[in-house]
Amino acid sequence: MNNADDIDIRPGGTASAAEVAQFAVRADAWWDPEGDFAPLHRINPARLTFIRDNACSIFTRDAFGPTPLVGLRVLDLGCGGGLLSEPMARLGAAVTGIDAAPENIEAAADHAAAGGLDITYRCALGEDLAREGAQFDIVLNMEVIEHVPDPAVFVAICAELVAPGGLMFMATLNRTLKSLALGKVGAEYVLRWVPPGTHDWRKFVRPSELSGYLRRAGLDVSAISGLSYNLRRNEWELSGDLGVNYMAVARRRPN
Repeated sequence: MNNADDIDIRPGGTASAAEVAQFAVRADAWWDPEGDFAPLHRINPARLTFIRDNACSIFTRDAFGPTPLVGLRVLDLGCGGGLLSEPMARLGAAVTGIDAAPENIEAAADHAAAGGLDITYRCALGEDLAREGAQFDIVLNMEVIEHVPDPAVFVAICAELVAPGGLMFMATLNRTLKSLALGKVGAEYVLRWVPPGTHDWRKFVRPSELSGYLRRAGLDVSAISGLSYNLRRNEWELSGDLGVNYMAVARRRPN
């Protein structure tokens, strides 16, 4: 079993060894819809709708076609077990998934291979790809920023990976009293949706802060949407409520 000392994270990098370790030890649970990552399975349909519809709007694609993202290069940064990488590949994109934990990459690669999906997985950080000069049409940066040591530096490095005219999608939790009650205490200790200690409320990011990080990194925010749990329908849906979970999409101006 891994602990923080086992993770090879370079000092001054964008990843926290302790944060990486807490996900590495649960790598075998990524594809269990009732396991530790069950909330991500349940929230995925709403996340995918937001990503697909905004991407198709910007790149002038038919959102309801069978492979609307064909020809687009997608980076799933902090991909975990590949819960977003795989549907992106099924939508036609050429997908690269990176994660700091080798256990996650192994789980993602094994699952993709079993499903016959051609996805490139690497154990790497954003700064590794930035040094290589890699760029993508779409960078997925979902539920990662609340786990990094320096959000501003993290966003700046990730922005380097967005090609001119490309998009970066981000998802995180707002730092509000509502998110403390629901996103931290409720989700971890009452409903047990995620293991206790998964999140540090002090590291949640307000939409104004996220917009500032993106703007200073050279990206223009084009849309922000809340993610809310509909108790009556027992599903997550896009909403105007940014008080707990929310997503944003930002674009790098074309050259």
